[in-house]
Amino acid sequence: MDAEASKVGSDPSRTILYAQVRDGNPQMSIDEEDRLRPLNWPDSGGKVYLGDVAQASLRALGPHDPPRFQESPAFDEQRWVLVSRANELTMTITSTAYWGFGMFNSCFMNRIEIRGPYGLRARCVHDIVASLGHKPWEPARVRKFESVTGGQLAEHRAAWEELVSRAIEGMSEEISEIEDVLRKLRGTDDSIEGILDSAEMALDEARMALADRNAPAVERALGRAYSAIVEADPSTEVRSSEARATKDLLDEVPLVDLSEEE
Repeated sequence: MDAEASKVGSDPSRTILYAQVRDGNPQMSIDEEDRLRPLNWPDSGGKVYLGDVAQASLRALGPHDPPRFQESPAFDEQRWVLVSRANELTMTITSTAYWGFGMFNSCFMNRIEIRGPYGLRARCVHDIVASLGHKPWEPARVRKFESVTGGQLAEHRAAWEELVSRAIEGMSEEISEIEDVLRKLRGTDDSIEGILDSAEMALDEARMALADRNAPAVERALGRAYSAIVEADPSTEVRSSEARATKDLLDEVPLVDLSEEE
């Protein structure tokens, strides 16, 4: 792969990120069609160690089709290439060792390529970082990581943080939009003040969830606020964010449950 194709960061159509794997689990199965399945899947065609980064990435992608291996693991169950799609996003994850011949989990890194609308990519990356609970751009071996990825540690950090910041900004804007509508409705009808109070409480919950980087909780709280405002004034229009509009569509896509391990 040429240097330009592997360049870390985002452009208008795709994002490329590299992440340090810290835990090789969970172990999962591969079916006869090279699709990722829960461990002990009937008629399994093999086993694979998915790893903490890939597990968090697929969950952040949202409801998606069963991921398919472009390159299945052979002797080493932690070397593979996996592709999954969720509505407008396509994610390709490559698991490979970058030092130590793959003898330990920390020898591995994941290359994550996401294609689709920038706002949706940003939200996905935000959720990956929040789910992991650690900074995926911080490698076990800095010089080897930089050499293999072709990017300096500062570049990797900036690439991840740019998307996280964009996602936070988008959710903050959505909170502000609903808040503006609520403010305009205040004082127009005494009978709806109680409903508006409920909407305001939901917005407070959304702000707290945003501070905790809990994007699903933000969405749930915004949904309650939006519903309350519509109840107060059905003619009110609140512009939905790209994330919420896409979320409604994603609900129709079957979800692969990565937690069903035996």
